[in-house]
Amino acid sequence: MKYWKKRTAREIQERIELALSQNRSFYDQPILGLPASHLDSRIFPRESPILTGAPFLQTLINNPNHIGCHTVTQSEETFAGTHDIERELLRMIACDIFKADEEEFDGYVASGGTEANIQAVWIYREFFRREYGAELQEIGLFTSVDTHYSISKASNLLNIPLYKIDVDEKNRQMAENTIEEALEKAKSEGIRYVIFIGNMMTTMFGSVDPIEPIVRALKASNLEYKLHYDCAYGGFYYPFANPNTQIDFSNPELNSLTIDAHKMVQAPYGTGIFLIRKGFMHYTHNKDASYVQGEDYTLVGSRSGANAIAVWMILSTYGKYGWTEKTFILTRRTDWLCEQLEDMDIEYFRQAYSNIVTIHEKYITPELAKKYYVVPDNHHQAKWYKLIIMDHVDLEQLEPFLKDLKELNFNP
Repeated sequence: MKYWKKRTAREIQERIELALSQNRSFYDQPILGLPASHLDSRIFPRESPILTGAPFLQTLINNPNHIGCHTVTQSEETFAGTHDIERELLRMIACDIFKADEEEFDGYVASGGTEANIQAVWIYREFFRREYGAELQEIGLFTSVDTHYSISKASNLLNIPLYKIDVDEKNRQMAENTIEEALEKAKSEGIRYVIFIGNMMTTMFGSVDPIEPIVRALKASNLEYKLHYDCAYGGFYYPFANPNTQIDFSNPELNSLTIDAHKMVQAPYGTGIFLIRKGFMHYTHNKDASYVQGEDYTLVGSRSGANAIAVWMILSTYGKYGWTEKTFILTRRTDWLCEQLEDMDIEYFRQAYSNIVTIHEKYITPELAKKYYVVPDNHHQAKWYKLIIMDHVDLEQLEPFLKDLKELNFNP
């Protein structure tokens, strides 16, 4: 690991205190022109004892704004110290997890995976329009039926037609010939440019789209394309559970990806991460943001620097080996759950290396689902219910569920 170093609590505290000292302070220095301040001192007092030894909370009340994309150009010098930590975090993830070359990526900590996915589609829409003179109706957005609904949002917001590709009910993957058929159909409808979204662990099934058949189908279509992967759930899990994955920046076909730290990393909500190869962020450069130092390239604009600090703190506390161990433990818990289901002949789906287990609805009543809050694929007419083996889901929580599941199915 070149950038992802394990740090002690003292080292983390000192690094963040240094970053805050490099920011201008709303408390101690004149900042007369920004429409912002520290958190309200009557509600969040600076002298509160809860802040002692709590660098995330210290950052939160200082309220740094991380507007802009700090890997592209200079950004608001008022918050230069914590912007540096966001850049450190992005290097950890891009280079040490997703094998990007140093200084050959851009990105930012977004408000979530939804924003990051829309950012990718927005960039590629503008890329095709500017570089190829593409009309909106000539740009198609392609993905599987299992993909997160943020892609439907992107289609609607950016006025790009969406093509959903069916998956095999047994392995939840798009067959290569099915991808080819979707692309040929789109060509017959006037599509000339493709934005393709693959998945590293879908929200409902934890399924992974292999990159090779997607690329072969795209090349065979002779259409211009860009490939983005939604790794919002799987990005902090799958590369550790399956280190042989080809879904990373060492594969020249992958151009961008989304990751969420507020899922497996257990960071506060609002910590999606967008990463893309150098040379693309400028397609969404907004020069109208001229009052912002460095201007803006992002969909959401202003965002809390404390969230970037939180993710940096968590990853720095674990280090690569600690994180690999955590992933291993969750994988073994999931193995154990699957073994129990197999002993009961319960039909389920689990992607290899995943910690999501999806059980067919015929084994689960709405009452059982409500008791354990297992989540349906559709609240109106469920076909599947999913369990996610997160950090808090230990065997003590799983055993009573399995007991009730067994009684429901084998004690008529």
